[in-house]
Amino acid sequence: MSPSTTPALLPRVQRRNRLILAMALAAMVPGLGYAGQWLFQNSGSTLPLVAMDELPAGNHSLLWTSPMSPAVPALHTPSAVTLVPALKISEETSASEQASVDENVRWFNGRPMRPARTLMMTVTAYSPDEQSCGDSADGITASGYSVFTNGMKLAAADTQLLPFGSLISVPGYDEGNVIPVLDRGGKIKGHRLDMLYPTHDQAVQWGSQRLEITVWEYADGQPHDYQPIYHADSSINGDRKIGS
Repeated sequence: MSPSTTPALLPRVQRRNRLILAMALAAMVPGLGYAGQWLFQNSGSTLPLVAMDELPAGNHSLLWTSPMSPAVPALHTPSAVTLVPALKISEETSASEQASVDENVRWFNGRPMRPARTLMMTVTAYSPDEQSCGDSADGITASGYSVFTNGMKLAAADTQLLPFGSLISVPGYDEGNVIPVLDRGGKIKGHRLDMLYPTHDQAVQWGSQRLEITVWEYADGQPHDYQPIYHADSSINGDRKIGS
């Protein structure tokens, strides 16, 4: 089969194709057209690097809308030195990761917490059975929440000092994690805390300790999400347990 284009026409076709390609590139990237113009006028020279700080303030589009002119290479300008730390942004620890390892930041319900204040308290313990709660041992705290809330990690306090929903941490209890105040008792007055344990033996083992506890607050700027649960039974609003 003979070729459809004769050898005499090949140079012309090739020139036409090159011209079309050049026009297409110039249309897609105007900067290439200006670069070509500069190279044509300065044959034998290398295309300079234009630093952003060499352009008039507020007119960075100048790079793409006017012929390129020689400038100090960007790598030799002071701005290049200040840009180097920006390359390490991806290597730096994010704010949330820093918060997770910061001793002054804890998490509760998936929200970051920060310490608000500390209190010296006498800390005892109780269990949700008749040995600690007597006739009130129904598995419901004074706030209306089940004793199984938060994995049975909660505290009883004087709600005049620490209202229901207060978030605290107690050294030696639940590895120092933030827990809610959801209960109260007749003997739990003033600077007194009662920590919930699953069994009476565990509560007795805790004993009575004088500790500095931390009161926490949400650090994300959002409102507190605690909602009290009260039942029709009026006794729910009273003391749900005797206290130890």
